Amino acid sequence: MKNLHLKILAFTLIAVGVGLMWHKVTTLGLPLTPDEETTIWTVEARIKVEAEGGPAQVNFMLPGNLPGFNVLREDFVSGRFGLSRENDGLNRQALWTARRADGQQTLYYRLQIADAQNASRTSVDGSQPPYPAVPEYSEPYGSAALTVLDEVRQESADIASFTRRLLNRYYHESPDEHVQVLRGGIEDDLTHVENVIHILAGARIPARAAHVLELREGMRRVDTVPYLEVYTGSEWVPFNPTAGQRGYGESTLVWYRGDAPLLYTSGANAIDVGFSAARTARAVVDVAEQRAELIGSRVMDFSLFSLPVDTQNVYRTLMLVPIGALVVVFMRNVVGVKTFGTFMPVLIALAFRETQLLWGIILFTSLVAMGLTFRFYLERLKLLLVPRVASVLVAVVLLMMSMSIVSHHLGLEYGLSIALFPMVILAMTIERMSLVWEEEGASNAIQQGVGSLVVAAIGYGVMNYPPLAHLVFVFPESLLIILAIMLLMGRYSGFRLTEFWRFRSLFRETSRT
Repeated sequence: MKNLHLKILAFTLIAVGVGLMWHKVTTLGLPLTPDEETTIWTVEARIKVEAEGGPAQVNFMLPGNLPGFNVLREDFVSGRFGLSRENDGLNRQALWTARRADGQQTLYYRLQIADAQNASRTSVDGSQPPYPAVPEYSEPYGSAALTVLDEVRQESADIASFTRRLLNRYYHESPDEHVQVLRGGIEDDLTHVENVIHILAGARIPARAAHVLELREGMRRVDTVPYLEVYTGSEWVPFNPTAGQRGYGESTLVWYRGDAPLLYTSGANAIDVGFSAARTARAVVDVAEQRAELIGSRVMDFSLFSLPVDTQNVYRTLMLVPIGALVVVFMRNVVGVKTFGTFMPVLIALAFRETQLLWGIILFTSLVAMGLTFRFYLERLKLLLVPRVASVLVAVVLLMMSMSIVSHHLGLEYGLSIALFPMVILAMTIERMSLVWEEEGASNAIQQGVGSLVVAAIGYGVMNYPPLAHLVFVFPESLLIILAIMLLMGRYSGFRLTEFWRFRSLFRETSRT
């Protein structure tokens, strides 16, 4: 009955831990591995206007539908202007207004975006537009346009391939007499895109200009670049007209669409509009926090990320202790390795994270050996237990200090990290080892000392494994799973692995009979 109760408890703990982890991964997008990062772009628009001294209004286009990106945050710096926002279904606008404004005014808009997971950059959702009427082209433009459209139609299969073929004819191939007429000496990129839209109207294909930013690190005071979006009957398909490629690039941010101006002013004169951008590689965890806030989830409010940063750093280490304890339980109860206590190997393994494994073993062995020598000397003085342990503690501190000083003068930087060893644990280990030495002999004492070092080394390897450290910190509920495993191993009463070697002769005789 007790076994059934324990199994139900362990199963419940595992189910709760796995369920919480599954919710965080699927709903919030928390990563299971530490190397999952996403690119965060901070884009800033600076608008300078010269107010005329009376009522002033500044209309500025804002990003709306952003293929491939999720908006994390947006901020406005409005100065003395009031701010309102409008959305016409296709574009968003910021409207800055002031009853009286005079002189040069600077307005800011800042946008923070993150890469959207599995988002399509080759098509854009949107409502069906009206099909354009065939324009009344003037000659010789009309004859050239209709000729090119007929030729392109013969070389394409659908609207997307039709558009790509037209762009290749218009931008990339050696211009024939018809394309030369269509281009007409145009040099401005936006005018070229508007010209292509005008040509596509001859085939009654809906198209519009998209004004985008090609984001790059350290970008300062750049302008938008025109793209082309064509409606295929079910979706809008973007094209980079100059490159002839379909879709938006990974660093292409659509600012707005249509033929409206980026900036419109009333009662003020526009001086300058410039865009700047900065890129940071940010953990998906940070993005998940903002996502949880947007969807109203309270899960992240009760995570370790809600703590101050310095406290988080403390728990990044503390959360490794249960992992080390699980290693000790497994090595002692299942494998059968003897150690000095439960927590000594775990704490020594934590110290190994700073000293590195080889130097840590050398320093630890040296300290224990010298401390053990001092402990045997104290045995002759016939001290009581508490004064004796306190004396060993003082000796350990003096030994650690001496080794640090000597290491510093010898230029051995690893020796300086000896201070990271838990001195109380060292003192208790020396005391415990000396007692085992006297009661059970040197062989058992050395065996337990070596076993403690082996378990500490294994614990160091497990605790120093980045994916596991990431997992227990980001998903603290994983400790419920570790607890369940410990509870199940706590009822294990079978053979330990070392006992198969210890009683090997008995097993041989049993197999013979």
